[in-house]
Amino acid sequence: MSSDDPNDSEPSISHPTERHVIESDCTRCPNLVDSRTCISWGNGPLDATLFVIGEAPGAGDPDADIWKGGNHTGYAYTSRHSGRRIRRLVADLGYDDDAYYTNAVKCFPEADGSNREPTPEERANCRTHLETELDRVDPEIVIPTGKHATTTLLAFEDRTVDSFLELVCKRIECPTLGVTAVPILHPSYQEVWQSRLGYDDEEYRNAIAAQLP
Repeated sequence: MSSDDPNDSEPSISHPTERHVIESDCTRCPNLVDSRTCISWGNGPLDATLFVIGEAPGAGDPDADIWKGGNHTGYAYTSRHSGRRIRRLVADLGYDDDAYYTNAVKCFPEADGSNREPTPEERANCRTHLETELDRVDPEIVIPTGKHATTTLLAFEDRTVDSFLELVCKRIECPTLGVTAVPILHPSYQEVWQSRLGYDDEEYRNAIAAQLP
């Protein structure tokens, strides 16, 4: 069954009391202040086992019933495509109520009405927010989704990402942060790269599960 099948069960979105605001009116990045509707803060239990990191909130759909996206909900990973798919994957792995979701950059980076990649300066400006979240949650496993989230996480270790696909579904120790990372594919590009890695859907989930506690 496709992960976007409307007959599939809906994953959950954390309750509003689990939205963790660090700097309520952050203005570190003027361009992001201009492009965002609201800041997309991390959400989920502060004792979560898994800590899921996206790149940045997308434009979203303010008219959607539920999955409006972090730029409108203020919650990371609440868009219909990426958020819904990642939350379903996490639920399928058995961590539905045991995962914290956030982004490397908390504000929507806009270019001509759609997403652009956050700049290195924007990622650096937001990195202390991510570090604060990691300190608060102290997760067993950090799951960066995609190359840019993985790059942001490994920057704490002064490591660069030369070949992201070689890191997917592998455990990476991050001694500076005191965490273990398991990078996975970003949901927007999962179909493109999953087959390149030689996985079908079940094999991909099993490869991730094999690295989790």
